[in-house]
Amino acid sequence: MNKNWWILCLAALSIMTIDVDVARAQDYDDTEAWLRHQLGLRTSQRRDNAEMKRLVSPLSQSTIDSVVKVYSGDRPVALGTIVAAEGYVLTKRSELTGDPIRVRMSDNRLLPGRIAAVRRSSDLGLIKIESDETFTPVTWVDQTPQAGSFLISPGRTGRTIGIGAIGSRRVRVEHKGRLGVQLVSAERSGATVRGVQPGSGADQAGIERGDRIVAINGRQQPDRFAVVNTLSKMYPGEVVALTIVRGEDRLEMDARLRDLSVLQETENDARVNGPRSARLSGFDDVFQHDTVLNPDECGGPILDSDGRVIGMNIARAGRVVSYALPASVIMEDLADMLNEARGSVPDQNTVAGQR
Repeated sequence: MNKNWWILCLAALSIMTIDVDVARAQDYDDTEAWLRHQLGLRTSQRRDNAEMKRLVSPLSQSTIDSVVKVYSGDRPVALGTIVAAEGYVLTKRSELTGDPIRVRMSDNRLLPGRIAAVRRSSDLGLIKIESDETFTPVTWVDQTPQAGSFLISPGRTGRTIGIGAIGSRRVRVEHKGRLGVQLVSAERSGATVRGVQPGSGADQAGIERGDRIVAINGRQQPDRFAVVNTLSKMYPGEVVALTIVRGEDRLEMDARLRDLSVLQETENDARVNGPRSARLSGFDDVFQHDTVLNPDECGGPILDSDGRVIGMNIARAGRVVSYALPASVIMEDLADMLNEARGSVPDQNTVAGQR
């Protein structure tokens, strides 16, 4: 299989047009029948064209029973990867913002679930499917391919949703979560809002110039420095509960932080990049690849050219910039999360506060 794959890679790199006659001139005597048949097809210049997706479909099909679609509220928000036979699913934590939590299986059934454990630092959420069935978990392989290697992202039903190439060695991606306000010191506790950036989470929440932020997530903020320090610890995509004093009124507001790079981009940049994950930065250890994914296609497994599960897509940061958590990072968090989930049913109010 590996040899066959590299034949495919060489073909793909010179893909401008793969002429049928040229392909047939090569020696494929020891090539598997399905691959020999696929290489006889004409391809286009796109790496993830339909022919290429059909070519790698056996690899994506190998995960068909281990990939689900995750629903939070009434919306499909992410993919999920089955990680334990009793029905635990790993997905993107920051997308789990509403109830009920449900998962759609490869056979199209929609099953109820609940959040069993979360990890803010890696943006992982563990869902328990409410069912007594036995499920098929993936097998993680702790190996990150070299830069330039091909990667395959399978979706629910075994369909290939994207083919990309790894663009970097494992890196740390700093986060710059911003509420979108300019603050000055207040005469009393908290911080006074001097300005609100259009399009920011503060703007969308309805915060106004002159408002005074006195508490965040229920904790009193004595001064501007405390407000800035508290907000700086929040990741993009996280929702903060703000207590605001406006005139004689005391208001409660929820606002979502956004990444500074998103707030600063031009209209043209935004159009080129398209929709991105709300939590698109703040990862200690990820590898970058150029697979074109939609935000709700994060949370699923990512495969190497041998079909091994080497990580999980965790964020779309740009049109051709996606991040994936390596298997080693996942396995380290997953062991603790499963122990936590199997030990007791978590307090859902506490879990909700950690989202």
